[in-house]
Amino acid sequence: MRNPGWILVIIGLLITGIGVVWLFAPSIPLFGKLPGDIRIDRENFRFYFPLTTCILLSLLLTGIMWLVRYFSQ
Repeated sequence: MRNPGWILVIIGLLITGIGVVWLFAPSIPLFGKLPGDIRIDRENFRFYFPLTTCILLSLLLTGIMWLVRYFSQ
């Protein structure tokens, strides 16, 4: 991958992938509603932190990056 054009292609695909996930995330049934996600609802206050969802996404992206690095050698 010495050609900078490939880097731009990969960045473009990543941005497109993020956009697709952003569009379809509300329709994914378990996305953001897993056990371990922190949700506090009060009368005038709402706090939500998807802890478990963030950990699972991190593991998924780490695995994908590992596979890309493994097969690119």
